[in-house]
Amino acid sequence: MTGPVVVVGAGPAGLAAAIALRGRGVADVIVLEREREAGGIPRHADHRGFGARDLRRLLSGPAYARRYAELARAAGAEIRTEATVTGWTVDGALEVTAPEGRATIAAATVVLATGCRERPRAARLVPGSRPEGVMTTSTLQQLVHLQHRRVGTRAVVAGAEHVSFSAVATLAESGAETVAIVTEAPRHQSFAAFRAGATLRYRAPLHTRTRIAAIHGRGRVEAVDLEDVDTGATRRVACDTVVFTADWIPEHELAVLGGVALDPGTRGPVVDTALRTSRRGVFAAGNLDHGAEAADVAALGGRHAGGAAAAFLTDGAWPARVPVEVAPPLHWIAPNAIAPPAGPPPRGRFALRAHAFLRAPTIGVAQDGRTLWRGRLRALQPGRSATLPAGWVAAVDPAGGPIRVRVLAARTRE
Repeated sequence: MTGPVVVVGAGPAGLAAAIALRGRGVADVIVLEREREAGGIPRHADHRGFGARDLRRLLSGPAYARRYAELARAAGAEIRTEATVTGWTVDGALEVTAPEGRATIAAATVVLATGCRERPRAARLVPGSRPEGVMTTSTLQQLVHLQHRRVGTRAVVAGAEHVSFSAVATLAESGAETVAIVTEAPRHQSFAAFRAGATLRYRAPLHTRTRIAAIHGRGRVEAVDLEDVDTGATRRVACDTVVFTADWIPEHELAVLGGVALDPGTRGPVVDTALRTSRRGVFAAGNLDHGAEAADVAALGGRHAGGAAAAFLTDGAWPARVPVEVAPPLHWIAPNAIAPPAGPPPRGRFALRAHAFLRAPTIGVAQDGRTLWRGRLRALQPGRSATLPAGWVAAVDPAGGPIRVRVLAARTRE
């Protein structure tokens, strides 16, 4: 196979993939990044806590991003910033637009690491007027940490996942008070310490089973209507800023343009344990596969994809796959295909999420009525992954039907 290996996206997953490729002797590795700087979302998440699982140290987001860019360049990868991949040619080359013009790159293999994004207000169908002061966490963090701007004085945060409480901290740094955190779920989906910190340090009240029913304001947000989803009762809360958090969707547009099959649960590419997609020679890594895990988890997925892509350059293997399906109340599993003989997934485990809050669920993994694995997890919930052991992949019949993952017994926790 001729041509470079192209990594699309210079966030933690993409940079880790590039480092892994160079570490396995791949000579020509190009990383394409549409932003002006490499590093991805951590560049404007100015708090500590990055790097524990991959770099074995705790760094701030910007320091973590810089470190990965440094490691990738030191490994010999070429990072091209302000280079946007807009599509694929009929021959399978990547179409790239950069300040110097348009070009195509015929790659030996491609690693997609385009990440994920929070669904904005429009995608959530929140009615009302269209004033200034409505944003996602990513926009908030860019305004505060990169542009050092104030965003308002009174904010309502929609969502109660990890990133939601990070938004509360960012708002406080900019001088804004969070007057409400709202979630339609019966409880928050983050760590108890995060919730306690929001209450004790920032005095941000959490309202469960509540949604933003409308946004009001002329030039600027003036108030929101909060609705109790059980009773339908509404009340108006004065604020000048609304931050929509979580509700992640993978940045899968380029994958779709390339004819890559998507999983209905993750809404990212269907990938096997080597992170191969349905398109030969194309791998997908990080939060493109499952929005959204922590940056270090995404980076470890990128490292895994880089190693698999390097192996593909040598053996050219692209085996047939058996799909992995989940049944409600499970939401998704990643990876979501098995290509026998299958190796382990990233970090040696599967990520599993549910629509409901389940305590001590018993999970069954079966193929054609044959049990491959059965065991109990500590808990399952929306917005936060549990880990499923991967030892059962060796027992998958490559000629068999889909693998089905189900909840066999559980207690609901509210």
